[in-house]
Amino acid sequence: MIRVLSREHPVVAESQTMNLWELPTRTEAVLVGFAPALEERYRGRLLEFGFHAGERIVCQHQPGLGAPRVYRVSNATYSLDRELALQVLVSVTRQ
Repeated sequence: MIRVLSREHPVVAESQTMNLWELPTRTEAVLVGFAPALEERYRGRLLEFGFHAGERIVCQHQPGLGAPRVYRVSNATYSLDRELALQVLVSVTRQ
C-alpha cells in the first residue's frame, strides 16, 4: 500500500496493485508494468500498442464466460484475453 499526502488537500490515497484481468469495469488504473513471466514477443507488441508504464487504462467491457475483455489505453481500445491480461500489472488509486 502506498500513502500519498497532498500538500494542498489533506487527502490520503491508497494504491492497490492488481493484474489487468482483475480490474473492474469502468475503473481507471495506471499501468505499472508486466509480470516477469510475460514472453518478450508479447511484451514488445503491447509496448507497440501503447501499454507503457504510467499510461491510464480503463476496463470498458467484461463479457461473460471468460471471453476477452475490452480495455481503453490512451485513445485506443483493445481486447485482451485472460492469459495476456493476467500478465499486465496495474495500480488503482482510491481516495
